[in-house]
Amino acid sequence: MGAMLVALGGFAAAPASQSPTTLAPTPIVPVPLAGPHGADSAAAPAAAAGHTLTAQDVAAYFDGLAPDAINRANIAGAVIVVVKDGQPLFARGYGLSDVKARTPVDPDKTLFRPGSISKTFTWTAVMQLVEAGKIDLDADINQYLDFKIPPRDGKPITMRNLMTHTPGFSDAAKDLIFTNPKALKSLGATLNGTTPARIFAPGTTPAYSNYGAALAGYIVERVSGEPFADYIAHHILSPLGMTRSTFVQPLPDGWSANMSKGYRVATSPPGAFELVGPSPAGSMTTTGSDMARFMIAHLQDGEYQGQRILAAKTAETMHSLQFAPVPSLPGMALGFYQEPANGHRVIGHAGDSALFHSDMHLYLDDHVGLFISLNSAGSAGAAHTIRASVFKGFTDRYFPAAPAPAPATWKNAKADGQTLAGRYIDSRRSDSGWLRLPGFLLGQAKVTVDPKGVVTVSAFRGLNNVPKHWREVGPFQYQEVGGDSRMAAVVEGGKVIRIMTDDEPPVLSLQPVSPAMSATWNLPLFYLTMGILTLAAVTWPAAAIIRRRYGHTFELTGRAALLYRLTRAICLVNLAFAGLWFWFMTHQSPDWLSSSNDGIIRLIQLVGLVGVVGVVAPVANVATVFADGERSWWAKVSSVGIAAACLACIWFAFSLHLITLKIAY
Repeated sequence: MGAMLVALGGFAAAPASQSPTTLAPTPIVPVPLAGPHGADSAAAPAAAAGHTLTAQDVAAYFDGLAPDAINRANIAGAVIVVVKDGQPLFARGYGLSDVKARTPVDPDKTLFRPGSISKTFTWTAVMQLVEAGKIDLDADINQYLDFKIPPRDGKPITMRNLMTHTPGFSDAAKDLIFTNPKALKSLGATLNGTTPARIFAPGTTPAYSNYGAALAGYIVERVSGEPFADYIAHHILSPLGMTRSTFVQPLPDGWSANMSKGYRVATSPPGAFELVGPSPAGSMTTTGSDMARFMIAHLQDGEYQGQRILAAKTAETMHSLQFAPVPSLPGMALGFYQEPANGHRVIGHAGDSALFHSDMHLYLDDHVGLFISLNSAGSAGAAHTIRASVFKGFTDRYFPAAPAPAPATWKNAKADGQTLAGRYIDSRRSDSGWLRLPGFLLGQAKVTVDPKGVVTVSAFRGLNNVPKHWREVGPFQYQEVGGDSRMAAVVEGGKVIRIMTDDEPPVLSLQPVSPAMSATWNLPLFYLTMGILTLAAVTWPAAAIIRRRYGHTFELTGRAALLYRLTRAICLVNLAFAGLWFWFMTHQSPDWLSSSNDGIIRLIQLVGLVGVVGVVAPVANVATVFADGERSWWAKVSSVGIAAACLACIWFAFSLHLITLKIAY
């Protein structure tokens, strides 16, 4: 199950509760910012003495850190790049790009897949067209599309919504990553007819969306009249001299020789080249040195060595706060996360596929950029830990802040903690398909409060994978106990709207789960249901064996015997239905979340449908048992329990969308 959850986290933002082949922003764990309104308004704390940021010191720092870190984490290779004041300062490869061939990583030549960092190129392209007057950030995007996306709550989606991950889409993982080139479609064909369910009104709720980013790329394609990959090449890559970068899939002829292999762990065989269906969301291939050019261009407000990809004013707008889901925490710029660190204004983005894991951080006022990419997930998802440690360690070394005095505990800490206590679900979630099973049933976060008012959120964990504890220092404003991270909640009229932490990108939030879907009762019901079904299924043949051994005959005849056997058969069907779903979630292939598995899903759903229709048997069996005055109390109790368990299976099948007319997830 753990591997499955890592997989869904993939392009760009991993949910607070962990997610599934990876397609979301992975939590970055930025150092918290002192100040009430995010990166744009905070005053930096008093600076502490730090190291001077020179090429020699950076080399010594990373040479001492990276080789040991990737070896211990079972990661094959990595590239790390630092830029400063408009120039590359440091670029080095560590480990191997091909374990079998013993090929070392070369920052100038080795190709990596930076995943959702690709989106920052898509957003840059959008802003070029905004600057040219061809796209209006606040217009209904339907005017740029050749298919229609209906409004939600009377509100259309705008480009600003797409760029701040607030279009309100349910998460979409199907055909996000696959390996068969024959499954590639045009961008228009990929998007038209696959619009995810709308679960939030636009502009209201942070919910990371690969589909939304791909829509933006398709709009670039339609407005410019150029295929998306060609537009990026002509208007961003070529002006910046990024000659070893492309959005083309599969790779152009001659490029594969420099492509790093991707690994789950370095000691496993490499995976196949990953293809991204919604290509603007994560299909870029690049080198560390090419990424240096892109970082410098953004740090210099759109200019690199005399070539300008954005006007300075456009770049400044793009880098500024646009949406703050929790006003006291970092928010979203246009396409970039705010991730303030030690009082310094930092924006960035993360990127993850199943195999490659990357981070980019831009220290705007310091004119410094940091890029890291790993070609393996590593043992126990160590790629995340390494990236988080690199960002924090680099920031603390070169941009340290003096320790701030701890604020006093808020007077209403206990009462406010009790307000927050309960079950929560991530705003980035699938609401329209079978992925509700890991999301709603198995992935809910639990918020608890101790007698002193200290809050614990099961989903907000440290690098040691232990849940953090939070002390309230203002109205629903929390400081990590023994750490620097911050957490805050939006509460309106005594009702919790969302909880967020600055440990994670501002595209994810926790929302109270509805009572009907709460794991508080659904999870025990699920386990009880599986227990009853298993007991019924096991005792059926066991009883027959015992009867045969001791020469007893089956006491039931006619309708009673038939219903007894049909009831046990339906128990087996429901167990098979549950078992097949868990097998499907854990038995992952490179194309696990692709349309090629639709047939398997339909077969599993057919098994479940037999269980739904067959519930007539255990219900009728209850009536038959109670009508027979000679049946034992155990027969009566067990018949009711089995019927209730079979009815519970119907609840899970439909509430978790395990049986659907359309295979969408």
